[in-house]
Amino acid sequence: MKDPEVLALAAEQQRVLVSHDVGTMPAHFGAFRSSGKQSAGMFLIPQTLDVGTAIDELLLIWIASEAVDWENRLEWLPM
Repeated sequence: MKDPEVLALAAEQQRVLVSHDVGTMPAHFGAFRSSGKQSAGMFLIPQTLDVGTAIDELLLIWIASEAVDWENRLEWLPM
């Protein structure tokens, strides 16, 4: 799927998107939001971040926050 399609599907299903696509996804997310569309949120994880750290970060976010806290936000991990 192309990035805009992935963003639309995630939004339709009210799912936070987690992606390694740090090259093109930020611009697509910005365009998606600029067009007035809503998103459950997005986390970008660079390929250079080790898997254990990425999992720890996502687990902490899941435990310490609510889904509404991430709506329409794009965040980079590690925080």
